[in-house]
Amino acid sequence: MLIAAVAFVGSHFLLSHPLRAGLVARVGERGFAAVYSLVAFATLGWLAAAYRAAPAATPLWPVGDEIWAVATLVMLVASVLFAGSLVRNPALPDPGGAAKPVPEARGVFAVTRHPMMWAFALWGTVHILVYPDPSNVVLAGAIIVLALVGAHLQDRKKARLQPDFWPEWQRRTSYLPFAAITRGRARIGTPGGHALGGGVVLWLAATWAHIPLVGWAAGIWRWIV
Repeated sequence: MLIAAVAFVGSHFLLSHPLRAGLVARVGERGFAAVYSLVAFATLGWLAAAYRAAPAATPLWPVGDEIWAVATLVMLVASVLFAGSLVRNPALPDPGGAAKPVPEARGVFAVTRHPMMWAFALWGTVHILVYPDPSNVVLAGAIIVLALVGAHLQDRKKARLQPDFWPEWQRRTSYLPFAAITRGRARIGTPGGHALGGGVVLWLAATWAHIPLVGWAAGIWRWIV
């Protein structure tokens, strides 16, 4: 599990950053995308196979209703962050390549400029809390590292690629959730209907899906079903 996790996470970082320029120069953007996808799917498949083959182990700590309650609320926050990240992302470059002004951060982007990555990290944290099997800790830990370290490396790359936008966007936002708000660089507000509504629907659907997929109830369904 550890070797497969290191291969999965490490290959993402290597291909996305130090190896990217050289590969693009040799095989072009489409060729690079094909190589990246092939390596990503191969290492993900290896990690999934290692996870399935891992023997059951004693949980690292007992999981009671208190942990489930905290995990359920954190998963709701993660769902809102994820849903909000899919719409009205002001940091997406203009398709035509035109420069654009740096807007005030709003919604989930006022919380963090990487709401999707933090949603993945919270997902991983929740799954470690409620299922502290050693193999699951490795799997979910790999997702957490990929999300949070990847977001940090993404900042550095985008500062080079979008020098007229990203440095100022970084100044107005924060990597850590709520840091820009507490420092007065962003204003807290409502996440928006798409984030709240979409997040709640995703939260309810994803937690319910644990029942047919893995055979046990998650989220609020633990107390309803």
